[in-house]
Amino acid sequence: MTLRAYHLTLNDVANDNPEYLETVFSLANGHFGVRANDPISSNPITGTLINGFYEVAPIIYGEAAVGYAKQRQTILNLPDLRHLNVMTVSGHPFTTSHRTSADLDLRTGVLTEQYQASSQQGETIGIAVESVMGQNLNNYWGVTYTFTAGNYAGPLVVSKSIAVPAAAEAIASADPRKTRMAGMPICKTDFPSPNVQRYHIQTKQSKLSVTMYLAMTAPAQGTLLRYRMDLSDDSAHTLSYQVYVGNVDDHNTIDPLVPTLDNSMQTLKLDSQHFWQQIWAQSEIMVDGHKELDLAIHYNLFQLNQGAGRDGRTAIPAKGLSGSGYEGHYFWDTEMYMLPYFTYTNPAMARQLLLYRYQTLPQAKQRARDMGVEHGALYAWRTINGQEASPFFPAGTAQYHIDADIAYAVGKYYETTKDLDFIEQCGFAIVLETAKFWADFGTWRQIGDQARFEFLTVTGPDEYTALVNNNYYTNRLAKHNFELVVQLAHRIMDDDPNLLASYGVTTADLAHFTQLAAHVYLPYSEDQQINEQDDSFLSKPRWPSDRLTPEHFPLLLHYHPLTIYRYQVAKQADTLLAEYLFPRDISAVQLKREHKYYEGVTTHDSSLSRSIFSILAARMGESEKAYRYFMDTARMDLVNLQKNTADGLHLANLGGSWLALVSGFSGFYLADGVAHVANHLPAELNQLTYRLRVGDSILEIVLNAQETQVTLIEGPTIRVDVNGSLQTLTAKVHTKVQVKVTPTADREAKPVSGDKI
Repeated sequence: MTLRAYHLTLNDVANDNPEYLETVFSLANGHFGVRANDPISSNPITGTLINGFYEVAPIIYGEAAVGYAKQRQTILNLPDLRHLNVMTVSGHPFTTSHRTSADLDLRTGVLTEQYQASSQQGETIGIAVESVMGQNLNNYWGVTYTFTAGNYAGPLVVSKSIAVPAAAEAIASADPRKTRMAGMPICKTDFPSPNVQRYHIQTKQSKLSVTMYLAMTAPAQGTLLRYRMDLSDDSAHTLSYQVYVGNVDDHNTIDPLVPTLDNSMQTLKLDSQHFWQQIWAQSEIMVDGHKELDLAIHYNLFQLNQGAGRDGRTAIPAKGLSGSGYEGHYFWDTEMYMLPYFTYTNPAMARQLLLYRYQTLPQAKQRARDMGVEHGALYAWRTINGQEASPFFPAGTAQYHIDADIAYAVGKYYETTKDLDFIEQCGFAIVLETAKFWADFGTWRQIGDQARFEFLTVTGPDEYTALVNNNYYTNRLAKHNFELVVQLAHRIMDDDPNLLASYGVTTADLAHFTQLAAHVYLPYSEDQQINEQDDSFLSKPRWPSDRLTPEHFPLLLHYHPLTIYRYQVAKQADTLLAEYLFPRDISAVQLKREHKYYEGVTTHDSSLSRSIFSILAARMGESEKAYRYFMDTARMDLVNLQKNTADGLHLANLGGSWLALVSGFSGFYLADGVAHVANHLPAELNQLTYRLRVGDSILEIVLNAQETQVTLIEGPTIRVDVNGSLQTLTAKVHTKVQVKVTPTADREAKPVSGDKI
C-alpha cells in the first residue's frame, strides 16, 4: 500500500484566527511541541510546551477538607522559538505580519508557510518559514526564514533570541478547560559562542529545570544572534536556526557542555521523514470516496503520534503538545481513547505509555490512603506528576473508574501483544493494586436473598451526573478489574509457579476476587429494559427543552453544577461506553433501546462522546447515523466544532476517530486469539483500508460494498473471522494470503469479547 500525498493547507481549516492556526499547524515529538505562531506578531498563548515540565501552586479553597488536592500542576508556556526581530537599517521595525499560506506535509512532518510583514511606515517584506521537528532526534527543532522584498527593498537587520513573552502567564478565564496561571519561572541566559544562546529555565516550586540552546548557522554579527542582509528586488536571503531542548531535570543543574548543534535542516528533515515513514507503514489508513475525510484521519493520527510521550515518564496531555488547555494534565483519555491505536499499531509506544502509570503507582497508593481506603491504589483523575490536581472532587477524584480504565488497558495490551515480561514486571502490579482498591472501596448489601457488591458515591464518565450510587460504567469496569487480576495471575503461575507469591497473592485472594466479580451489582431498569446509568438517573426529570438551544452549550459554562446534577442529562456517553467495551453483555435489541434512550439525553458537550455513539450505531447497522456522528468526530478540530481548538487539539477525540473507523465501520476486535472483522461501511464511503498489528502479525483490512478482504502482510499464522467466516492466514514468500467474503446485509457481527484475555 503506497502512501498518498497528504498536505494540510489553509483551505482545509475552519478559519484564519491566529491562535486557532497556531494549534492546528503545531509540531511536536512527544518531548516538546512548538505552536505555529506568527513569527513577527505575538499573543498570550504563543510558545513552547515540554511534556512533563510544570509548575505547582497551592489550591486555595474557601473551605478545605481532608483529602482535597493540595497543589495545582500547570504545564508552563515556555519561550517562543519562532519569533524574529526584523527592522530596516533606518530602525523601522516590522511589527505585524499576516499568514498567506501554510502547508503541513503529513508524510514528512515539514511545515512550510508564507507571511507578509509590515512596518508602521507601511513597508512590507515577504517571509517564508520552513520548520521541522526532530522525531528520533527528539531534542531538536529546526527552522529557516527566507526574506524577499515587498514594497521595501534594502538593508535588513534580523535578530533572534529566546525570551519568554511578557503576557505568557497573564491569561485568566472561568472556563475550566483552559490553562491556569502558574507563576513565572527563573530564567538565565548566556552566549557560549557568538552563534549560540543558552537559556536555562528553573521552576520555583516544582524544582524542575530545563536548558534550551538556540544556534544560528550564519555567522552572528554581535550578540543576540544578529545578522544584516541586503534585500534587493530580485534576491532572497535565508537564515537557518536550530533549537535544542534538553530533558527535564529535577536537580536544577545547567549542563556546562553545549550539545551537538550541527544537525542541518536536511538532517532533521530526513530524521522526521524516516520516522513518519515507519508510522504510516504500521498504521496507514485510507478512506476512498471522501478526500476531506481521508485527509482528516491522517491529520488526526499525525497529531496523536506527535503528542504521545515516549520515555515511560510522560503520557499524553489532554491537548497533546499543541496547547496548554487543561493545564497539560493526563486523564483517563489516554488509556480508553488513545492507547488502543498505539496498542494495535505501535506496541512499543503503548508499553511506554503504560509504564508511566507503573512509575506513578506509589503516588496512587498514597492517594488511596488519603481517601480512607486501606489497601490498593487510586490513580489521580488529572495529573502530571502522579498526584491528584483536580480541585473539584465531584467531577474529579470521584471518578474512581480511572483505576479500572487503566487496568482494562493493561489487559488489552497483553491480549494483543502477549508481552508477559511487561505483565510480570509492571502490568500485574497495576491490575492487582487497582483490584485491591475496589475490594476495599466497595460495600456489601443484602436485598432479599441476593448479595450485592456495590460502589457508592461515585461519578462515572458523564460529568453532568455526579456522586451517585452504582454508576453502571464504574461497576462494570470494576467487575472486569476483578476478573482480569485472576486471569493474569493464572497466566503468571503458568509461567512461573513461584512468582505469584512475590506479589503477596495467594489462591485464597484469587478466590476472593472471583467472588467479588460474581456479585458486583449492575443496575437495570425493568420499566425501560435498559441498563441504568446509576441508581437515580432515570428517576430525574429531563433537561428543559427550552435550554437545549446552541447558546446554552456547553452546559458547564452556563449553569451551576448542582443545577445540572438535578436533571437527567448526560455530557457524554456513559453506559453506552460500557456497552462498547463489553458488547457480549447485552443483546442487539437491548443495545438499540439503550442507544436510542441515551441519545435523547446526551448533549455531547464532551469531545469524547460522538465516537462511541458512532461505533455503536455502526454495530447496530444504522450506518447513516454512524457516519453522521463520525464526521463530527473526524473533523472536530479542522472545523473547530467545540469552538476551543485555539487552546489545543482534542487528542482523545483524535484517538476516537480511529476507533470509529476500525471498531465501528470495520467491526474489528480481538478475542481468544482471533481477529474479528465485520463490514459496516456506510454508503458515503467507497472503501476503507487500514493496517494494524496483532502480536507479530501485521494485517491489512480492505472493506467496500462488494467485499471484505484481510491480508497477512507479514508475521506468523493468525486466525481471522471475516463476516462470520473463520479462516487461518499463513504468510508465504512473495504471497499475500487473502480472505474475501461478500457481506450479507442481514448478518450481524459477532459480539466483542471485551472481558477475555
